[in-house]
Amino acid sequence: MTDEVKETFVRASGDRRATGGGSAPPAPAALAAKVRTLAPSMTRSMQRVAEAVAGDPAGCAALTVTGLAELTGTSEATVVRTARLLGYPGYRDLRLALAGLAAQQQSGRAPAITTDIAVDDPIADVVAKLAYDEQQTLADTAAGLDTVQLGAAVAALAAARRTDVYGIGASGLVAQDLTQKLLRIGLIAHAHSDPHLAVTNAVQLRAGDVALAITHSGSTGDVIEPLRAAFERGATTIAVTGRPDGPVTQYADHVLTTSTSRESELRPAAMSSRTSQLLVVDCLFVGVAQRTYESAAPALAASYEALAHRHGPLRGRP
Repeated sequence: MTDEVKETFVRASGDRRATGGGSAPPAPAALAAKVRTLAPSMTRSMQRVAEAVAGDPAGCAALTVTGLAELTGTSEATVVRTARLLGYPGYRDLRLALAGLAAQQQSGRAPAITTDIAVDDPIADVVAKLAYDEQQTLADTAAGLDTVQLGAAVAALAAARRTDVYGIGASGLVAQDLTQKLLRIGLIAHAHSDPHLAVTNAVQLRAGDVALAITHSGSTGDVIEPLRAAFERGATTIAVTGRPDGPVTQYADHVLTTSTSRESELRPAAMSSRTSQLLVVDCLFVGVAQRTYESAAPALAASYEALAHRHGPLRGRP
């Protein structure tokens, strides 16, 4: 019984957490992305099941729940829990997705390149490998993004009196990107990369405000602390993270999951994660701009006009 409890995926949350109960099971194309995103947070037995279905979707689609449990050396309960963690109501739905994924793989072709970059790779190979990795990261993030949670986050941002965004390091750059976008459509937004300023601002938030934390690992203390302060004071909280079971989600009303790209020596996680974070930020911004179009369009036009002279030829130059 203890092992079963340990294997059960429970995402810690407050009573205010939106459950996203209306979300549909992920499409076959999203299955591989979901496995890559969630595998690091799974128990070892669940990882064996996930790796099996991602590695051989056609073979696993032909197996019963008992057959897959025997193949992976786990239990039927573990197989069912893994299916549910991946977003499917039960194993039968997972088998259908596996069959669909197998069909897609058979009709397509395998990538011609790998993202492993060697220190002596020609620059042309580096460009090709990075481009492929960026494309895969964006595709995985889009496939795994919960649009119910995204819609709820957009609604909160559009109606917010004020928005605070927290991020450290590379995530801090993404936080700045979101806030400057919101400012240009007339919304009040602040980015905080200094943990002290983040907390002192967070304690001033209240219901009607939004606090958004960006952390690839989901465990960055300097980001979690201000989000917790905002959560406890009634602000609507949003987490953009690569770990949907990470500590940051305990204080998030809405969780937006990014792709967890494979880290390498020459391309650390901070670089690869920023790509998926920027996609989520763009989705949030466009969604907010749509909801506030009547005020956003004039504000954006005014900002363009105010900066137009800075983009013209320099004075005194031919």
